[in-house]
Amino acid sequence: MAPLFLLSLLLLLLLSFTSVCAQQNITLGSSLTPQGPSNFWLSPSGDFAFGFRPIEGNTSSYLLAVWSSKISNKTVAWYAKTSGPEPAPIQVSLGSRLQLTSGGTLSLLDPTNTEVWTPQSVGVAAYASMLDTGNFVLVAADGTTKWGTFKDPADTILPTQVLTPGMTLHSRIIATDYSNGRFILNIQTDGVFIYPVAVPSGFQYDSYWSTVGNTTRVVFDSTGRIYIRLDNGTQTNVTLGAIGSMADYYNRATLDPDGVFRQYAYPKKASNQWSQAWSVVGMEPQNICLAMTKVGSGTCGFNSYCMLDSTTTQTTCMCPTQYSFIDEERKYKGCKPDFQTQSCDLDEEEAMKQFKLTTMYHVNWPLADYEQYSPITENQCRQLCLTDCFCAVTVFYDGGSTCYKKKLPLSNGIVGGDVQATVLIKVPTTTNNNTQSQLSESSKWKKDKKYWIFGSSLLLGSSILLVLVLICILLFSPNYTIVRKTVPSLQSSSNLGLPLKAFTYAELEKATGGFQEVLGTGASGIVYKGQLQDQHRTCIAVKKIDKIEQESEKEFTAEVQAIGQTHHKNLVRLLGLCNEGKERLLVYEFMSNGSLNRVLFGDVKLQWNLRVQLALGIARGLLYLHEECSTQIIHCDIKPQNILLDDNCIAKISDFGLAKLLRTNQTQTNTGIRGTRGYVAPEWFKSVAITAKVDVYSFGVILLELICCRRNVELEATEEDQKILTDWANDSYRCGRVDFLVEGDNEAICNLKVVERFVAVALCCLQDDPTMRPTMLKVTQMLDGVAAIPTPADPSSFLSLV
Repeated sequence: MAPLFLLSLLLLLLLSFTSVCAQQNITLGSSLTPQGPSNFWLSPSGDFAFGFRPIEGNTSSYLLAVWSSKISNKTVAWYAKTSGPEPAPIQVSLGSRLQLTSGGTLSLLDPTNTEVWTPQSVGVAAYASMLDTGNFVLVAADGTTKWGTFKDPADTILPTQVLTPGMTLHSRIIATDYSNGRFILNIQTDGVFIYPVAVPSGFQYDSYWSTVGNTTRVVFDSTGRIYIRLDNGTQTNVTLGAIGSMADYYNRATLDPDGVFRQYAYPKKASNQWSQAWSVVGMEPQNICLAMTKVGSGTCGFNSYCMLDSTTTQTTCMCPTQYSFIDEERKYKGCKPDFQTQSCDLDEEEAMKQFKLTTMYHVNWPLADYEQYSPITENQCRQLCLTDCFCAVTVFYDGGSTCYKKKLPLSNGIVGGDVQATVLIKVPTTTNNNTQSQLSESSKWKKDKKYWIFGSSLLLGSSILLVLVLICILLFSPNYTIVRKTVPSLQSSSNLGLPLKAFTYAELEKATGGFQEVLGTGASGIVYKGQLQDQHRTCIAVKKIDKIEQESEKEFTAEVQAIGQTHHKNLVRLLGLCNEGKERLLVYEFMSNGSLNRVLFGDVKLQWNLRVQLALGIARGLLYLHEECSTQIIHCDIKPQNILLDDNCIAKISDFGLAKLLRTNQTQTNTGIRGTRGYVAPEWFKSVAITAKVDVYSFGVILLELICCRRNVELEATEEDQKILTDWANDSYRCGRVDFLVEGDNEAICNLKVVERFVAVALCCLQDDPTMRPTMLKVTQMLDGVAAIPTPADPSSFLSLV
């Protein structure tokens, strides 16, 4: 009797334990913590768990997740994310708590007891449940599901899950990082699409896989088949289905970090044919390397190439010879050359000595071409690449006697037997031994650096002390008389009365690494990026004046004298100069966000409010140049390339190399044609005086470009009347439809009154007669809305700028 009683008691305890771990109904007031006995809730079968899942490689951070409990690697099928258009995974630390409150809400609290996540708009729940399907649900008193993880997917779907229009799958950035990755699968009313996206902005490029039709839903049915069901009842398979009974296999489908939507199966029991691991049983697209050849950096990043492993169906990313991954773990960042790329200062003979071309087979970067030659021989093709500092790769097609030159960064690299060409990679002729020797010397210097610093500091301190002693002797000696000598040189900033630092050429050569990284070309020379060796490691932009003719020297002197006396929030600041021998250099503050030209006409449309602030900033900068600084300055070359953006995206006018300087009592000057095609005022082509109104005209063009996020001249525009923006804007304004100019720009549409005001100001600035254009003071007042805007006359022509 006793053994039977003990057996019954043991069975009762076991059932009780199971009911605690695998609750079908989770009652109000229940809670979970990251550590301890209550850190997850199991489904009745124990197949799935919901709770705190530690992040791989980071034992102090946890996801709120659903995972496969009986699989050794506990594969995550869902995780909580923030709400909004760009959801991000929520990571919490020890001390956090998940609670199903007595009020019927699910709430995730951080260690400070602040709520960091709760399901959106679910109402009051009577209980929660972790189902055997992998769906964690909140259920109302009447039995209806108020919310479930199936309705808010992350990167994975499970059998019986249905996706409806508006739902999205986000890939991870890499397998162990749950941040939003570079791909999304979007269920839309007109089809299912997989897009590459720009991280971290979320901007969507063109889709690389899609099925088009009036989609109602994507279904992952209980047989393991994934299909798209249309309004008319048609079913289109995405995958071919499971390989066996759902009782024998786990199934999932995931948008993987490489952009492939794969269906996986995992046998619940090992067999001769199947090991207990996830195996791919279906995928779209079939070859991601070939699918992603349109835009962006491709699956593997810039300067890399992609190869599909036919055995595992996984993508493999590789670097060309003498290139290596920027980040071995995050290979999507691409590859970098392990050598100093070719300098454009090398003559052809020196370039042929320092670089060679090595052959690769069955590889191509289809989007990197910038020059084509035909007919041509392979030897000619080689020489053209070796002597071209921009050329990184050349591809020669023997059959067509055609040569393509490609420049960095190389994009959308692919490998395959269908690439029938000779691919030549430019690499240095020096061996790796020299490189390793240099690295060894560098390492040795770093190791001994502290001793050099100590010794140098000691020597410097002694020298300073000695100099001070000599100065005291000289100053207080009765036989010493101070003689002042003035040297008329720009090298002394005090000679100009300017707070500028005088740099030596050697200092700037070192700061720029030998003038290697080109930021752009100014009116008088090339601008290089550099970094000073001061305690702040200040980044600078160095403008190197190439010409040594007398006119250039005058231009240099005038530029220094004018800019050194200017100071305004919307002007690029001059930090110093170098006038050493024939070398003329200007040192400016570095603008980290580059030129307006780069960001305004890029792939991502700037926010409307930012465009407004940029327009106001440019206007105020011009107002300062025209009316507020001691010497009036006409810029003469206002264009987006000469508008730079700082860390805070504040617009700053740069490049005064073309500026005409006027004395305070002057109002106009005659000069030769200056400026840039597309922004030049009509009076440049007439025998009339040039005034500050030429800058007003150029500002009017830029203002329209900011409004519409497009260039003034787009000859490839499909509509004939839209090719010249100034004409199109004038026509749209006259017929009362300025909304045509911002079509598809929801932010601008919501501010249509401001758009109309800005267009009217721009048209006032674009008057053919300079006297009809407002001053920049009037322009800023009209933009701010504090001055009335006269009805702009219909300009006789805007085409003087083409």
